[in-house]
Amino acid sequence: MNYNFFTKKKTNTPQTQPIPGREAEMIQGRSGGYMFDAGIWKMLRRCLLIGTAKSTYYAGKQELTEDFVTVIKQAVAENPGRVAEEILYASDGRAINNSAPILALVLLSMGETPEAKKAFGEIFGQVVRTGSHFYEWLNYTKSLRGFGKVVREAGKTWLSREDVKGLAYQLLKYQQRQGFSHRDALRLFHVKPPTENHRQLYEWVVKGWEDLPADIPSEALAQIWWYEWLKRNPSETHTAIAQGRLTHEMAAPVGKMDRQAWQLLFQEMPIGAMLRNLGSLTELGVLRADESANILRVESVLNKQEHLRKGRIHPIDVLKALKTYQSGGKLGRSQKTWEPVPRIVDILEKALELSFDVVQPTGKVFMHAVDVSGSMCWGVVDSVGLTCCEIATTMALVTAKAEKNYMIRGFATEFRELGITAKDTFSSALSKASNQNFGGTDASVAYDWMIQNKFKADVICFWTDNESWAGYKHPSQALAQYREKVNPNAKAVYITLAPYNITLVDPKDPLSWDLAGFDPGTPRIIQMLATGEL
Repeated sequence: MNYNFFTKKKTNTPQTQPIPGREAEMIQGRSGGYMFDAGIWKMLRRCLLIGTAKSTYYAGKQELTEDFVTVIKQAVAENPGRVAEEILYASDGRAINNSAPILALVLLSMGETPEAKKAFGEIFGQVVRTGSHFYEWLNYTKSLRGFGKVVREAGKTWLSREDVKGLAYQLLKYQQRQGFSHRDALRLFHVKPPTENHRQLYEWVVKGWEDLPADIPSEALAQIWWYEWLKRNPSETHTAIAQGRLTHEMAAPVGKMDRQAWQLLFQEMPIGAMLRNLGSLTELGVLRADESANILRVESVLNKQEHLRKGRIHPIDVLKALKTYQSGGKLGRSQKTWEPVPRIVDILEKALELSFDVVQPTGKVFMHAVDVSGSMCWGVVDSVGLTCCEIATTMALVTAKAEKNYMIRGFATEFRELGITAKDTFSSALSKASNQNFGGTDASVAYDWMIQNKFKADVICFWTDNESWAGYKHPSQALAQYREKVNPNAKAVYITLAPYNITLVDPKDPLSWDLAGFDPGTPRIIQMLATGEL
């Protein structure tokens, strides 16, 4: 009997303990495991992209949002210009929705320095783009800070923009939200009309039109005239839609909607509305297998990458639409049911692939390790039941579809075969991943399996919430062993899918990276890291 087991240098440390000598760099996650501190800037991007308005497996939405607010305040105090850049980055179609960037925008306006106020003013119009965004900003502002000078200036500028036609569109489409109407906003900000068109628009907002003008006052107010005309002639919905180019939000509350009305709306329907209404359009008979012209229009809109990008369509929007549409109305908030058209499902599959940024194959060998532990079963989209694991599987499959040499496996406390290949549709991949959530989390098992099987990967991608705690050694230690035994140049990329302040990336490792999940550009960034472009 001797004490070699105790005196010899240890290369492995249980994940429930910090790595000796690295204690100052590590923090304990909510699962009990120790991971590296991600820092405020990584967490800021994660929170902006992923959002904190929904609970995760390990934390409630109140706790997550309090952490988010704390990080924003620290970041604003340190560098408000950089915070503004991060808000813009997320708001430009990269965040799941615009709510987190809008909340961050309000907190930026609360910064104490002139630089923070200036940064807020400079990006306001690029973040608050629609009437819905404007109401949401008003609501957060009223709750968190009140309406001081910098806020009043931003509100006045938004409501007196030079593009009167675009402003009229927003004021008509979103007449009230979140306890505010545009009448409230005009009075709150004491907006003075800069032109005659503005004056007439504001007059309609505040008083409405008791008498309909005999002629359309101007091109800028044409949609409002047709909306008011339809209120007085609800049976003439087809005429108002065709000539006034009204959207369904404008026509439906005041007109009589039938199949022909929806057919007319469909012909001009923007990409976001089309994506949200595929089920309703199918139920109404506008979309049918034998309506080839309508099917071709859906394809021409949804299967063009430039349309998806211009419409700021996030991949999760497409994934949600795919899952909802395939359910025939069993998922989502719709009270309608429909028989899915197979061709529409195919179009959504293609749209999902196009909604991510990818390029030609890099020629590198990829291992995609998808976290299928119990904590990955938390839902991201309430009404659809879309889980973090399903999103991870989708993003891994997108990346794999762009390459020729890859493997996709799942990890929890073991590294298991998922049976997912690039030949899978996203629907079939989701089906294979949806029932895989089990057990604790140990990211190191992926490296152990690759060592045992001498799998020489150029890039190992982990799609995870980072809450790794169940292993007898840290993932960074397991990666060092993999490099020693199999591939000394292996790169590791950890794509974080939860808004936590932890990371599995050793900050001293130049060949490991931490990326914020749910970003449409993630697959492209991974490819650039693989080839050394970044």
